[in-house]
Parts: sequence; structure tokens; C-alpha cells
Amino acid sequence: MRITSTAWSAVAVLCCCYAVSPAFADAKLVQSSPAADSAIAAPKSITLTFSEKLVSVSSGVALSMSDGMTIPTKTSLSEDGTILTARPTSPFMSGKWTLSWRATSAADGHKSEGTYNFTIK
Repeated sequence: MRITSTAWSAVAVLCCCYAVSPAFADAKLVQSSPAADSAIAAPKSITLTFSEKLVSVSSGVALSMSDGMTIPTKTSLSEDGTILTARPTSPFMSGKWTLSWRATSAADGHKSEGTYNFTIK
């Protein structure tokens, strides 16, 4: 089979576009406090560190227990946009909590999310 010069040109253009396009990767959670599966005293704040800068309006945290109880939070981003801090607006009860997070990458707008558990003693 013979590849035409038009086909080679198309391949070359696609390779060039891919080479100069930004990396399309989701913001990944690289560190958290409290850590997943930890047992701690009630924290005053929760910090989540991500692999890249986030968009603040579409990134956040939700805290819930299995019985449906939730705690609202006020969130903020660090100056470099990689650390999301959530401050609970009411006290924690003892027990197992689920932290759900959502993050939108400032670089490409891709969204990612995740959950993990921790226990308040």
C-alpha cells in the first residue's frame, strides 16, 4: 500500500498540532490533611494540594456522614492556586466522615473529583 503525499501532509499537521498543544491532564490530588483513613481530632481546616492550578469557582469540598449529616464549608485557594482550603462552618460530630472534592484545572478546564474517608475521634 502506498501512502500519498496528501496523507503524509495530514499526519505532519496533526503531529505539529499535538506537539504545541497544552498537556490535557486532570488536576490530581497529591496531598491532603486530614489524610485518607486517618483518625483525628476535629480539624479547624482541611487542605487539599493538587498537581496544578485550579479554577476557584468550580472547585470545592463537601463533608458528609453516612446518616446524611453534612457540614458546609468556606473554601479558598492559595496564591498559586494549587492548595484548596476548606473551613467547616459548624462543628464536627465524632464518627466516620466522607470528604468529596471536585477540582477544575485552570490550564485546560478539565474536571476531576474524588472522595476519601476519615474519622473524628
